[in-house]
Amino acid sequence: MEYHMETEVCVIGAGHAGCEAALACARLGIKTVIFTMNVDSIAMMPCNPHIGGSSKGHLVREIDALGGEMGKNIDKTFIQSKMLNVSKGPAVHSLRTQADKAEYSKQMRLVLENQDNLEIRQAEVTEILTDPDKRTVRGVKIHTGMIYDCKTVIICTGTYLNARCLCGEAITETGPGGMQRSTYLKEALEGLGISLRRFKTGTPARMDGRSLDYSKMQIQHGDPVVEPFSFSTDPKDVQIEQVPCYLTYTNEKTHEIIRENIDRSPIYAGIIEGTGPRYCPSIEDKVVKFAEKTRHQVFIEPEGRSTFEMYVDGMSSSMPDDVQQRMYRTVPGLEHCRIVRNAYAIEYDCINANDLKLTLETRAVRGLFCAGQFNGSSGYEEAAAQGLMAGINAAMQILGREPLVIERSEGYIGVLIDDLVTKDNREPYRMMTSRAEYRLLLRQDNADLRLRGYGYRVGLISKEQYDYVCYKEEAIEKEIDRLKSVVLGGSAPVQEYLAAHGSTPLKTATSLAELLCRPEVSYDLLAGIDPDRPELEPAVTRQVEINIKYEGYIDRQKKQVAQFEKLEHKRIPADIDYEAVPSLRIEARQKLIAFRPSSIGQASRLSGVTPADIAVLLVYMEKYGERAADK
Repeated sequence: MEYHMETEVCVIGAGHAGCEAALACARLGIKTVIFTMNVDSIAMMPCNPHIGGSSKGHLVREIDALGGEMGKNIDKTFIQSKMLNVSKGPAVHSLRTQADKAEYSKQMRLVLENQDNLEIRQAEVTEILTDPDKRTVRGVKIHTGMIYDCKTVIICTGTYLNARCLCGEAITETGPGGMQRSTYLKEALEGLGISLRRFKTGTPARMDGRSLDYSKMQIQHGDPVVEPFSFSTDPKDVQIEQVPCYLTYTNEKTHEIIRENIDRSPIYAGIIEGTGPRYCPSIEDKVVKFAEKTRHQVFIEPEGRSTFEMYVDGMSSSMPDDVQQRMYRTVPGLEHCRIVRNAYAIEYDCINANDLKLTLETRAVRGLFCAGQFNGSSGYEEAAAQGLMAGINAAMQILGREPLVIERSEGYIGVLIDDLVTKDNREPYRMMTSRAEYRLLLRQDNADLRLRGYGYRVGLISKEQYDYVCYKEEAIEKEIDRLKSVVLGGSAPVQEYLAAHGSTPLKTATSLAELLCRPEVSYDLLAGIDPDRPELEPAVTRQVEINIKYEGYIDRQKKQVAQFEKLEHKRIPADIDYEAVPSLRIEARQKLIAFRPSSIGQASRLSGVTPADIAVLLVYMEKYGERAADK
């Protein structure tokens, strides 16, 4: 006899994607159940102990702007914070924080437990139930046989699906961190026509910090003044005592041990089937592929305040236990290290993200959404961003409202999802600032101005939060206009002030905005010759300064976006017959039929579709439109 439970959304997996997906649905008033193999693994950080970093910090800020939880949670649980790339332009500034891993997981679990409309269930989901033609979701079945009837399902299995961990010749059929893996769902998904891939990632050893000699390493401190991730966090609340990290390096002796034992690495012995991440290689890969380098950076990072465990960032490996012992002990400061947890590689199954729509719903089954590393991405931040978007769109579908799709020109989230869905990713996808064409517009400091409106529209941002962003936007524009209108002459006090601050004297009357364009001049510095300036928050004045200093570049990118949007808004009819399009190359025809792009812009980004193919398609669409109008 089958026993049924009623809900609306089932989220499979409680990692970073699952938590954001479940919270988004529940906060929108949708009855939600989140399934996890072990409740102790909620928001677990099985690999690195940090949130943010280059481009990833942008994602966390965007998650927060839309109403997600990651930024708020790391603000409560970080132990060190640093703004990266500050010597470069604001487009690549990225916040990165060390997390207290145990506390991060604990606090996120508390958030989930206290969320209305959300139930946590420790169970393995074994089947996705659909209607008889396998086209629409109707529920899930768990390993005990109980059925949860629902309207949408969000798969966020991370690296747990059919996972196995490898440490040299030792292979363990398990998920990350020794947690139980998911085994039954693979067959169920393939039965629904979902194509799966085999990917691989890895993690370095964890060491007893008391066995390390920090005097041989370079100490790495956090920023003296901490900037929070969340736009809702009071900056005063994150000015805490920080924990240091340390920098050391591998050397030729390290590399010699690796080279001598390379045949024992599962990567090079042919044991690993999955494709690993190009931008986060193992130490074996670094030694083989960058043979000319005599050393590689190794960061020693604390795992939390209540543990002595240290994370050895930069030395991910799948080498055998004995090789790990020897190679780690060649690194300065690690000569007497005691390994608490071995480094290992992990293989897992994930979906071919080309089978997804931009909403992260599968093309094969209505109501089945996917997010996180299951979509072939890497990283906690990428996972959380996808989880939030999948949760929003699952909720929008249930509520009968329009889905939310962030375009490439609007956010890193848009770049991430568009890349996953349209590009043929043969390895775990990692977000980078270089992937964003309009990165000067998509800065981490203006994520609230770009995306708060969307968060308010879907219902995850309050009226008060939205009103503040509207005030901020207005204050920025008003102050920019004022600075452009206030003109200074070459009076003695002005000339003396500029000279005293290392700036050249004025030759003609100049506006405050023109002065601010000088590299050595900041908004704060202008205060001495701008007595009538209004009192404004730092968040406003920062935007004023960036917008004025980079006005020419920003205007140029806005024009590029306008051209981009023409293609994005040129919709392709859903029922278009690509077989009937003359002069379309076979490869392009196959890709267009497989992907069914919604716009010319999306079609132009498909691998295998050339500008000539797009020109042919546009000509056909003009004729197609005329024929459609005649009917």
